Amino acid sequence: MHIFKPSSIARTDVRGSTSRRINSMSAPSERTHVDRKAATAAYSALDVELSSKAHAERASGTHDEQHSAVGGRLKTIVFGGLDGILTCFAIVSSCAGSDMSPRVVLLLGACNILADALAMGVGEYLSTKSSDEFASYERTREDWEMRHNPEGEILEMVDIYVGRGMSREDATTVITTMAKYHDFFVNVMMVEELGLTVPEPEAHCDAMKDGFLMFLAFCVFGAFPLLGYALLPQFRPDAAPHELFLAACAVTGVTLFGLGAVKAKFVNGNPYKLGAETLALGALCASSAYSAGALLQQFLPS
Repeated sequence: MHIFKPSSIARTDVRGSTSRRINSMSAPSERTHVDRKAATAAYSALDVELSSKAHAERASGTHDEQHSAVGGRLKTIVFGGLDGILTCFAIVSSCAGSDMSPRVVLLLGACNILADALAMGVGEYLSTKSSDEFASYERTREDWEMRHNPEGEILEMVDIYVGRGMSREDATTVITTMAKYHDFFVNVMMVEELGLTVPEPEAHCDAMKDGFLMFLAFCVFGAFPLLGYALLPQFRPDAAPHELFLAACAVTGVTLFGLGAVKAKFVNGNPYKLGAETLALGALCASSAYSAGALLQQFLPS
């Protein structure tokens, strides 16, 4: 087997974001991006001609670069918002079931939003940071092993490809060819051996942005269940507590359906179906919390 001479030292300070991972086994430019929207539409319709056109645009360089960062951030906002609105709606429902005053509902809801939003934002940042640090350490280790024991690393990769169905001759040819490109091959080993992708550069800032967006989305959407209690008294000062709760349910229901419909963008699903499913989930959470509050209010001493 021909063994290549290791190339120049690879960067060891690779970093990245959990919410927006890329397989950086290569460094594609704008001309190497496939029109993902067209390709997805072609697959959904099983349209071979449309699929060929989407990939031909990549080859000819007519397709603009995909803005995956925007999609990743929007996904963080949507899922953070869903967590926030469902959590706060459960708090509001349990308070309503316990016959608590609107003032208490607003106080508990606001305090819950702030505390949970901080926990979610910090948790998002720390989990991303920890994951990136682990991936960076593993890449540094793989890089060191490849420089000091290339024969063993190549043989290990050959065995992996043989185990997946390739003949040993073909696997040896493929792996030996890839091994000529040191950084590329180390990134391949990260994926094939460890199931890890190489983190993106500038990850620390990205992780902080993700944590802040999670916090902000949780706060903004988590406040929606409180709007009924905060706004309806401005128009009807004599509104009864159950009317305030119904107003909160209406605002929350519309928001949940909208968030569920937007979520369909990320899972390639039907927006109406996912909107209805998210609304049903919110209704289940609210009814469970309301029932628990009513039950505890009867049995616990006042």
